[in-house]
Amino acid sequence: METIRSGTRKLIGLLGALMLILMSAVMYITPGNNAVAANIGSVYVIPVEHQIERGLTSFMKRGFEEAEKMEAGLIVLEINTPGGRVDQAGEIGTMLQQSKIPTVAYIRGDAASAGSFIALNADKIAMAPGSMIGAASMVDGMGNPVEDAKMISWWKSKMAGAAKAGGRNTDIAEGMADVNMRVEIPEIGKTKEVGQIIALSYEDALKVGYADKIANSTNEVIEWMGYSTNDVFHMERTFSEKLATFLTNPIVMTILLFIGIAGVIIEVIVPGFGVPGILGTAAFVLYFFGNSVAGFAESETWLLFIIGLAMLVMEMFVPSFGILGIVGSASLIVGVVRAAYSTTHVALSLGIAVACALVAIVVVALVFKERGIWNKFVLSDSLTKEQGYLPIEDRDNLIGLVGKSITPLRPSGTAEFDGRRLDVVTAGNFIASGCSIRVLKTDGTRIVVEEIEE
Repeated sequence: METIRSGTRKLIGLLGALMLILMSAVMYITPGNNAVAANIGSVYVIPVEHQIERGLTSFMKRGFEEAEKMEAGLIVLEINTPGGRVDQAGEIGTMLQQSKIPTVAYIRGDAASAGSFIALNADKIAMAPGSMIGAASMVDGMGNPVEDAKMISWWKSKMAGAAKAGGRNTDIAEGMADVNMRVEIPEIGKTKEVGQIIALSYEDALKVGYADKIANSTNEVIEWMGYSTNDVFHMERTFSEKLATFLTNPIVMTILLFIGIAGVIIEVIVPGFGVPGILGTAAFVLYFFGNSVAGFAESETWLLFIIGLAMLVMEMFVPSFGILGIVGSASLIVGVVRAAYSTTHVALSLGIAVACALVAIVVVALVFKERGIWNKFVLSDSLTKEQGYLPIEDRDNLIGLVGKSITPLRPSGTAEFDGRRLDVVTAGNFIASGCSIRVLKTDGTRIVVEEIEE
């Protein structure tokens, strides 16, 4: 019996030793999985693409709020942007700085201009082969360099502050924003001269500390940060956000403004169709809807649009000496401009749309001139003989005609000339009935006669 117990103990000990050996072998063969298990929590991936504007800020705000609700362990920003509005980049940067969840920027393409500022505000930066970061000098809406010294100084300080927070060389960040600086970068054997701007390739960024990792995929970044790739949530734009992105495209925006302006004015000046008015109103609604969802248009822009449209319609029916039309046009224009993300871009779109709309309006007005609203203000009816109206007779041919007075002329009365009875008047004297008379002159509708001595 004792022998059996001893053998059992040995067997259990042997099995335990085998298990330890097996576990050690597994850990040795798959060390990556052990690293993945180092951090717990889901990973929330947010794309940072296209232009940086208010729509992107709203989108990212929603992403950070959702990541907090699902108690994510890591937020990954997939960056590929040419830049955009620095004020919106500043808001996104603040969002990253205040995030309770660790963040990593994965630059898949370009992190240019304001995009580089966003990347620098993340806790870590990973870059894909072929990507770049930098070229952050300020430009206006037309792409021309901003020369305001105060603005440049402010932007340089923002870039330097973001770099310093991540323990990176602040001179390089300032050299990305200021063309007038000279910056030596010994790590890559280059010097930025005055007039140049710093833009780092993924290899150079790694050497100067502006990238912490070169990764071929988002999953590689997630594993590098010590998280599992089995619980990854990729944030996607809603249908409304996708539609807003399409509607705020400069070309689409110009087309909508053209249809809106032409449709509404055509419906007002050539009423009765209905289709131009419906299309015009729908185009304006889509314009304001797209800019509202994108975060450009506030509620007051809708109010300005409605007021402007109402005043333009009222101008056609209420005499105001043009005041309603001027105020309505101004309200509509201000609403359209305030709804867009860029005053310069919308001014160009609005100019093109107005020019095209004027051509369309003139063509329609000429084709349907008989139906235009202007016909309500122009007397087009004529008093014709067929309608029972007789034109005024030219009575000069009655001068010298001889006839007889039918009634006494005191001084007016009735006389007969060649069988026609006419109302006549004397020069002031009395003429009895039955007397011979002659037409002396005519004065408009008056026929002046005199008595003929027999």
